Amino acid sequence: MKNANLYWIFLVFLLIGACQSSTSSNQPLPILGEPKIVDGKEVFPTIPDFQFTDQDSNKVNNATFAGKAYVADFFFISCPTICPRVTKQMLRVYQKFKNDDRIVLLSHTVDTKHDTIPRLKEHAKRLEAATDHWHFVTGNRDSIYNIANNYFSPKPSEDASIPGGYNHSGLLILVDPKRHVRAFADGTDPKAVDQFMIDIERLLKEMGGGK
Repeated sequence: MKNANLYWIFLVFLLIGACQSSTSSNQPLPILGEPKIVDGKEVFPTIPDFQFTDQDSNKVNNATFAGKAYVADFFFISCPTICPRVTKQMLRVYQKFKNDDRIVLLSHTVDTKHDTIPRLKEHAKRLEAATDHWHFVTGNRDSIYNIANNYFSPKPSEDASIPGGYNHSGLLILVDPKRHVRAFADGTDPKAVDQFMIDIERLLKEMGGGK
């Protein structure tokens, strides 16, 4: 990865450590990020407003996830390195929770030049992923790249010197209905994703309702 991303890598590992340190607790998952004090209260970072387009040409924005938790990641279809492993783990998450309407998946392509809506649709079809539970989105490249930092994920970049030509993280990121980041996992590590799914269950328990 480029040196510009080293700070984010360090921050992400600190946040992952924070998640893992709470996994044996019956307490709710922590809200991640550095809070600000506003009128004497802690205010944690939130995911900003966004709007992208998914594999069925539907607009996907914050309202899409109103009242729901979601798992976000960054990928591209022709990725020859980490993406197949990360997608395999995202598929595990999808299969485990696909019947629970409280949680959905959101995969952002970093290759907005080539990952067109028809290609995203075919990709979703290969994974047998239903659009209402797993959105594969494209949109303005800078908007996708810049929002990565709000997920505490290293900002993607184009880099012709690496296989596939795109530099991006393999993190899976759990976001709650209030747009707070609550947990991370290394999407290339099945054991980390095992724990991540436990964290999802903890968040769903906190949310209540559902199954």
